[in-house]
Amino acid sequence: MNDIGKRNNALSLERIERTIHLVRGEKVMLDEDLARLYGVETRVLNQSVRRHPSRFPEDFMFQLTRKEFANLKSQVVTSSWGGRRKPPLAFTEQGVAMLSSVLNSSHAVMVNILIMRAFVRLRRLMASSEALHRKINELEKKFQRHDQAIAVLFDEIRRLMEPPLEKAKGRIGFHANK
Repeated sequence: MNDIGKRNNALSLERIERTIHLVRGEKVMLDEDLARLYGVETRVLNQSVRRHPSRFPEDFMFQLTRKEFANLKSQVVTSSWGGRRKPPLAFTEQGVAMLSSVLNSSHAVMVNILIMRAFVRLRRLMASSEALHRKINELEKKFQRHDQAIAVLFDEIRRLMEPPLEKAKGRIGFHANK
């Protein structure tokens, strides 16, 4: 497999989607994750951004607070964040798109295309999930006056749509009842 093939395998949409976080109500990617995807050092990416401040207004990029950063680190179990001196920069979808004009390489353009596709895919998933919630609520209102069993059914459907909670760790294997 050539070098380009290896890069394309490493840059799957799923891998990129795992680096998109929700901060301040925005879907963002952190400088460190973007630098890794672009194949540059984080400081190089940040220097390029700082040299072009007019291209990165606050709705394109912002610096996380220490509290936001600590909260995000606690949510990401497989964190590679080490001893940073200050919290990372967070780039919105528009900020990521602007990075291709700052990082002037064919690899940066290819990575940006993949990142934009990941953002679009997440947006579609969220929209379809919201539409499903709306339809279930409409059906529930329509059938509310009928039978209590239908209400239980809707509650169960909603429960199944929720993300799974972490299960309490217990003993594994067969246990004989005493």
